[in-house]
Amino acid sequence: MATLPFGERQHILARALFVGHRIDLRGLDDGRLAEAPLVIPTRDGGAAVVFRYGAIVLFNLPAKQEAEFLQTLAPRIVEAFDKPAEDEVELRIVPGTKERAANNAVLLHEWSVARLQVVADVLAKSVVLVHYEDQLANRFDRIEPIAAGLMHTGRATPTGRELTRHMANALLAQTKMVGRVEVSEKPEVLWEQPDLELLYQRLADEYELAERHVALDRKLDVVSRTAETLLQLQQHDRSLRVEWYIVVLILVEIGLTLYELWAS
Repeated sequence: MATLPFGERQHILARALFVGHRIDLRGLDDGRLAEAPLVIPTRDGGAAVVFRYGAIVLFNLPAKQEAEFLQTLAPRIVEAFDKPAEDEVELRIVPGTKERAANNAVLLHEWSVARLQVVADVLAKSVVLVHYEDQLANRFDRIEPIAAGLMHTGRATPTGRELTRHMANALLAQTKMVGRVEVSEKPEVLWEQPDLELLYQRLADEYELAERHVALDRKLDVVSRTAETLLQLQQHDRSLRVEWYIVVLILVEIGLTLYELWAS
């Protein structure tokens, strides 16, 4: 069983960051403590859990060492975010109590790599949800005036390209959360450590992973369907204009024909 570098401490800080769309894990497993998700030791008695989908959870890492670790990891980050979503929580060892989140801390019986993987899984999913919740709030801010303009004027003002981009971003977010992050799925470590399933469930409930995922999915669907409806209305307006152009041309042609007949 792997030994954690901070095993003598009674409390540490865990920080989760969603740094980019993907992290290349190839060659990063030297000295690994566990995999799926990958756990690696860091300098000065810390540890990091790195997820392929772009999240990192750092344990017992001071600010300076955290900056150094992220700088080392930077070349592996695909499409890094300018401002990563982040969260942090204190982990405490309290033997004999229920392992759970309480008073802004996570209470554990002991340090173990599997427990770190469970905690990291929940924190990582939470910051991914934070990222897409913030993105979605911006999408709603853009979609709302468009819908309001449609109600008052009967016309959708943005370009078809902009509406298509709204639809594409919503679909992409849904694909990433379901296909890569698997927010609603339990971590693989529970297959080997079923005794930690209760800890995972309590933490998942505390961070409301399932509820936030469902709410986010519904909002993404609203954005997608709203953009699709507006795009269809735009296309209908274009088709109607084309039909009127054709009618005008036919009337002009009839007028010219009648004029030629009258003139002759």
